Amino acid sequence: MRVATWNINSLKARLERVLAWLAAAEPDVVCLQELKCATADVPADAFTAAGYEVAAWGTGRWNGVAILSRVGLTDVRQGIAGQPAFADATEPRALTATCGPVRVQTLYIPNGRDTADPHFPYKLAFLQALAADAAADAAADLPFAAMGDYNICPTDDDIWDVEEWTGTTHITTDERDALTAVKAAGLADVFPRALKYDQPFTFWDYRNLDFPKNRGLRIDLALANPAFAAAATDAYVDRDERKGKGASDHAPLVIDLDL
Repeated sequence: MRVATWNINSLKARLERVLAWLAAAEPDVVCLQELKCATADVPADAFTAAGYEVAAWGTGRWNGVAILSRVGLTDVRQGIAGQPAFADATEPRALTATCGPVRVQTLYIPNGRDTADPHFPYKLAFLQALAADAAADAAADLPFAAMGDYNICPTDDDIWDVEEWTGTTHITTDERDALTAVKAAGLADVFPRALKYDQPFTFWDYRNLDFPKNRGLRIDLALANPAFAAAATDAYVDRDERKGKGASDHAPLVIDLDL
């Protein structure tokens, strides 16, 4: 079984690339983030034609999450328990579903923007809620993974140059402590092997030729419970999908399971 997570940075802009990647990589389950479209505007017919059921949640703004599955899609849940609101709105940043033999959660953690920005405490509050919410699925016998764009580099090795990011978000002690608390709920980081270079980054900014220079970050993660982690036989970042015209600034994280 193959599962994947991918921040596509606009479904409308990336639909043809997503469909082509589905045909080439043949994942059974895909967690998508940053749809940037409303739920009603998700092209479900296109995914159905490709063999996938769809669960999506979006408002048409800078958020939106979806799960694609060709092995069944049940017990869909929007949001997480205790999810904090921002500007009096509950943003579409989490979606959970059972897909055949696994349960997956697609996550788009708030960016944080800047340590002085209101989005930063919002990010920490979201992660605190996630840590509490994940405990039940983490302890379950069913393989479970909370997958998506965490907007955190777990260690200094997960960023191309930590000094360049000193004083910014994604690498602060507060964020890393919050991520550690999520893992402490019973989840482990399924670390991908490197296909090129020594470190498997998942994000490269569009600016300053960051991708060809490999100035990347590993911020797209799959945090798995013991049953999911034990079934994993391979994990890699499909960095080729970051190449070419019209690519997302993220690449898919792909995990193969013996299920």
